[in-house]
Amino acid sequence: MPSVSLRRLLALLVTISLLSLAVACGSDDDEVEDDDTRGPTETAGTAFKPSGNEGAITGTVAFTGAAPAARSISMDADPACSSANPNAQAEDVVVHDGKLQNVFVYVKDGKTAEGKSLATFKFDPPAPEAVLDQQGCQYRPHVLGIMSTQKLKVTNSDHTTHNVNVQPKSNQGFNQAQSQGAPPITKDFPRAEVVIPIKCNQHPWMKSYLNVMRTPFFGLSGADGKFEIKNLPPGTYNVVAWHEKFGEKTMSVTVAAKETKTQDFAYDGAAARAGARRSLEVLPAIEFPMISHH
Repeated sequence: MPSVSLRRLLALLVTISLLSLAVACGSDDDEVEDDDTRGPTETAGTAFKPSGNEGAITGTVAFTGAAPAARSISMDADPACSSANPNAQAEDVVVHDGKLQNVFVYVKDGKTAEGKSLATFKFDPPAPEAVLDQQGCQYRPHVLGIMSTQKLKVTNSDHTTHNVNVQPKSNQGFNQAQSQGAPPITKDFPRAEVVIPIKCNQHPWMKSYLNVMRTPFFGLSGADGKFEIKNLPPGTYNVVAWHEKFGEKTMSVTVAAKETKTQDFAYDGAAARAGARRSLEVLPAIEFPMISHH
């Protein structure tokens, strides 16, 4: 058996070790609170200078098969919403004459005709703020693209209070109430991040998607399904089309000097519905064993 003095010495050493560990852990916590440690911001690279040979990518996003019926939204929970937007419809799938709206199309990566990667360039964001409005108790636009560090201004045109809940993974999120007539909420996002969901805690049907890009090479399909990506230097690029329900499609596109290249995308409604059915079929096999453990 160790002597009393030895036991006291061992106890003292253990106490010192625990105090050191607590101090170290406390320091790490303070750093997380004070510093944004999500990763590097989009500030590196050689400033991009247009040569005058830039081209463009234009196209149309088609929807094949039977279009799903438009879904009505009940806003009776807030009379201000139901009176302002009595015929509100969901915007997750919007099809007009076989064309799919709200598809975000962007250049993911690639190389210029000189063999330089787009990742080696730095692009200045546009000076004007991008605006996300709350109108008729829906977000306008439903899908939005901005550049990193570009200002996003969130406005409230409704006669009711909203709650703007933005929860990105790589950027600083916020969850802020915005009453009728309140000043705009202005934020920026220093890191590129595709698909940031935005919702309103007051009105659960309100959803929008923000895409933060490090380049200006992106576009959005309108009601006619058309999109455009402008001022793209000649080169070969991977171009992605993203839709919130039907996922991603990627194509390689080569743009020559001063060329406007046409690149169309198409989503198959029947295949999407079949995939959804398969997901539902396997869901019970995944869920039931998990429930039985509780």
